[in-house]
Amino acid sequence: MTNLTDQLDFGASLEIAARCEASISKLQVPENQDNLLLIDANGQAVLMQHQQPLSVTVAGWPRGHVRLAVLDGMGGHGHGRQAAEAVAQALLQVPACATLDQLSARLDALHHSLQQQFRQQHDAETFRRPGTTLTLLEIPPQGQPMLYHVGDSRLYEITADDARPLTVDHVPATAYAMHGLLDEQQWWQQVHGEHRPQIVQAYILGNAFSNPQVLDDGLRGLDQASLPGFLRHLPDRRMLTLRSDALYLLATDGFWSCAQPDLWVARWSQLMVQSGLPAAAAIEALYQDYSATPPPSLHIDNLSAILLRTRRPVAGNIDETALPEAAKPHD
Repeated sequence: MTNLTDQLDFGASLEIAARCEASISKLQVPENQDNLLLIDANGQAVLMQHQQPLSVTVAGWPRGHVRLAVLDGMGGHGHGRQAAEAVAQALLQVPACATLDQLSARLDALHHSLQQQFRQQHDAETFRRPGTTLTLLEIPPQGQPMLYHVGDSRLYEITADDARPLTVDHVPATAYAMHGLLDEQQWWQQVHGEHRPQIVQAYILGNAFSNPQVLDDGLRGLDQASLPGFLRHLPDRRMLTLRSDALYLLATDGFWSCAQPDLWVARWSQLMVQSGLPAAAAIEALYQDYSATPPPSLHIDNLSAILLRTRRPVAGNIDETALPEAAKPHD
């Protein structure tokens, strides 16, 4: 699949490329339950519908405003592709947001609306509620990027030195760490050093942070009050600062579904930043490297990615560069 942003215009300050693939394998091509959404500075949008790119125009979209999102439907719960498609489509109807509170309120309301919609469409006795990850960036014209994160898709900041996660996976290890049952090293090993395809919160599905045996309908935005100390600087909903010397990768977990994902992710700095490639070439290099030299013990999965570079600092009210290294234990 070619770069999905070829016909989009994100303005003079943003360089963005995106791809969505069912698999890197010619022998194993599962249903593509991933999705993504890109709305450019002119209200032109691309998303996936029936596993194919769909281009639409968003009426009344404010000039210069950008929305980017990746979604990974939960196949194990059934209707994963349909859930991701429903969210991507519904995000076209969510007005551009100017504040973090506005973004959070509107996306939380959409979660409850879609949850009710799926509940009404299916027999509650036999239907397992679907779910999808949602990792979204809302970028108003004058900067102040906003993050809204649910699930285990990720946002990475990739510099010439390293690739570090800017989101916290909503997985059992995070729930254990929140209750003081895992320290930083243990958490990092389980989340970034191993492949554990489990999740405790997803969009539409709900969350099981408090009790893994009970699924609550609502979403729980992890914040400084609920996260352990070593993750407290990475709340799910926050303002960001995008560095002009970095690439930012929104991606689904097919890129790190392998035995030692942190070793694979460590390659990204040299592959995409040190080489000095533009965004379109950098995302192509990522997919080509993944296909040519797949990580050991790779679990075949869908692969969706949006790669973002800013040509100037895009500042919010939190400076990521001034914070501790994200969630990674030191030697």
